[in-house]
Amino acid sequence: MPLALLALAVGAFGLGTTEFVMMGLLPDVADDLHISIPAAGHLVSAYALGVVIGAPLLAALTARLPRRTVLVSLMALFVVGNALSALAPGYDSLLAARFLSGLPHGAFFGVGAVVATNLVAPERRARSVSLMFMGLTVANIAGVPVATLVGQHLGWRATFLGVSLIGVAAMAAVLLLIHPAHAPAPASGLRGELSALRSLPVWLALATTVVGFGALFSAYSYITPMLTDAAGYADANVTLLLALFGVGATIGNLVGGRLADHAMRGTLVGGLVSMVAVLLLFPVLMRTEWSAAPAVVLLGIAAFITGSPLQLMVMERASAGPSLASSANQAAFNLANAGGAWIGGVALAAGFGVTSPALAGAALAVLGLGVASVAYAVDRRRAVPAIVHERVVASHVPEPAETVHS
Repeated sequence: MPLALLALAVGAFGLGTTEFVMMGLLPDVADDLHISIPAAGHLVSAYALGVVIGAPLLAALTARLPRRTVLVSLMALFVVGNALSALAPGYDSLLAARFLSGLPHGAFFGVGAVVATNLVAPERRARSVSLMFMGLTVANIAGVPVATLVGQHLGWRATFLGVSLIGVAAMAAVLLLIHPAHAPAPASGLRGELSALRSLPVWLALATTVVGFGALFSAYSYITPMLTDAAGYADANVTLLLALFGVGATIGNLVGGRLADHAMRGTLVGGLVSMVAVLLLFPVLMRTEWSAAPAVVLLGIAAFITGSPLQLMVMERASAGPSLASSANQAAFNLANAGGAWIGGVALAAGFGVTSPALAGAALAVLGLGVASVAYAVDRRRAVPAIVHERVVASHVPEPAETVHS
């Protein structure tokens, strides 16, 4: 695998760190700015809203630019957003800065995935995407815990200054390691990118992302009360257990990338089936400490096996203009985050028990399998006329005339 993928992974590491670190810093930010914890929670939502809006918008606005230039520009916006977060004088300005920080997130992952596939042979495309995503999963193992500790000891503003420095390092890595020839301007332009979004298979792939990853976030959003109230862990141990989720996500991401290069749809279906199985077992596994820890790892593995095949499926269905669709898939991931958390909360509020969000997630994973099945049927229906057309054309090709010798 080319070293240039490291540049994309560094950017993904910074984006993953700043996205999730706010959850660990909520009490510190609330105390410093004299706001309530629910109000501080809106800072998490502001970032997610920035991702959903920024992913398709920035991908469309930069459709005619060289992708290397786009990656550097997006990371520069990321640096500015996090620096403004560190310098924010009050709650409103911090809310705006968090929204700004989220804008480049989806577009960077979307455009970066397209660049990653251009760096490798066709049979290694999914693996290249998984290596870029590894920066995101490693952020959950190391970046978020370390950034949280920095914020708790040096102040939350120091955390965002540190994340800005990661962004600067990512900009330098992109400039040094990614050759302009591997990240040129798209040939299709904005019109080609928009035309790709008129395809039904693209929208079915995006819907699979929303529903499939919604299954993960339905359970993961409430993993802390499951670990403390059901499994009996102390609050102090939760951070370590969440790092175990990052370990599982990293394993699943790498395994999914390797398997998807051999059987993309089979890997996707296998990952969703694994999600159903793990989430159905969650109420049992969360009864004791010794079974809850491996359950967290298994959840990370099962969920992130599907990450690379979902991203690659969207890109292949939008092959005429993949950057915008690839970025839209990142917006779909964040819609899954919001929607899954809401559905898990409904199950919890209905009084079905602290582990009920996992069962709601299992239902969403089953629905994801249904959407994936519909997508498969549509692909087969579209493939048959194409094969028939090729055979008809081939049958009408005239035989070469015989050579006449004098």
